[in-house]
Parts: sequence; C-alpha cells; structure tokens
Amino acid sequence: MDRYLQYLETSPYIDRDHPRVSARARELRAGLSDPVDIARVCFEFVRDGIRHSGDHRLNPVTCRASEVLIQGTGYCYAKSHLLAALLRANGLPAGLCYQRLSVEGGGPPFCLHGLNAVYLERHGWYRIDARGNRPGVDAAFEPPVERLPFTARVEGEADLREIWARPLSLVVEALESATGYQDIADAPPDLPLIACTART
Repeated sequence: MDRYLQYLETSPYIDRDHPRVSARARELRAGLSDPVDIARVCFEFVRDGIRHSGDHRLNPVTCRASEVLIQGTGYCYAKSHLLAALLRANGLPAGLCYQRLSVEGGGPPFCLHGLNAVYLERHGWYRIDARGNRPGVDAAFEPPVERLPFTARVEGEADLREIWARPLSLVVEALESATGYQDIADAPPDLPLIACTART
C-alpha cells in the first residue's frame, strides 16, 4: 500500500483533514462498507451537490477542497480537489487527472479539464468526472466502464493519462488569481502540448 500513500495524504488544496471535509466524508460513508459504494456516493455528491461555477455563474472562485464544500461551488478543477479529499478521508487512494480540450469543440483555443481517478481493489485505477452534468454532458459511475463526458477528438486535444497526487501549479495559480468566475471562463488554464494528437 506504500505506493498509494501520496494518494491518501492531506495537502494545502486537498485538505482531507479539514473538519468540514472529514465530517462530510463520514456522513457520506455512513452504513457503507464496500469501497465501490463509498466511492460512488462521494462522486455523486460532488457531481450533483456542488454547482459548477461556470454553468451557474457563481462566485467566489474556489480552489481548496474545504472552500468548495463550504461555498457549494467550484470549477471542474476545484470539484476534483473536493472529490479527492472526500475519497482520501474515507481511506480510498485518489488522484487528479486532466484532459486538454477545445473550448469551442473544433480547434483552438484549448483548456485543461480536471477530473479524478480513484483506486478500487477490484478494478484498479478508475477515472471519474464530477464536473456536473447538463445537456450534452453525461458522467456516471459504472466501474469498470469509464463514463467520462469528454474525449479527445480533434488535433490539439489530449487525454492525459497521468494521475497526479497534487494539483498542477498552473491550475492553482489560475483559480487563486481569479476575481470572479468570468476570469476562468475567459482565460481557462491550458497546458500546451508538443505534437499533440487526438486519441481515437
């Protein structure tokens, strides 16, 4: 289990030991013992119970997991911080993943999109996207099948397969420097990729 320790730790932005986060994690797992069931309720809480800042035009722009929980809103990156914190607080290794997507769907400009991976003994690493559903965006928890709402389809998009224990610094900087949700909508964080090609 040592190789998963970094995916269980508390950190400034995945503050799983914050009293509000740990209390909510306990509430979510109440009566459950199967890690898959615990992961599901955590995912569904963040997907459905925390509003996407851009979709709902909500401030403040949050970053720390505890902020997201307290404010009830966050961009995909911030929601992934909260989901990782809740999973870790429940003893489930969890990390952060990213995709590079076209903002308009047909090419430049591009932006990063934040999601999660949770380690489940029966399935291994399983990616989940708690961004929040809306028409045309449908994410679900159906291991071992990944039900992600976005895929890389055009040149310049990419499905980054790394699993990070901590958020990328450029994501944190973008969220913490934003004065309102529109700042992120206008200039979302991006990670330029060299010779990036779409996965089919």
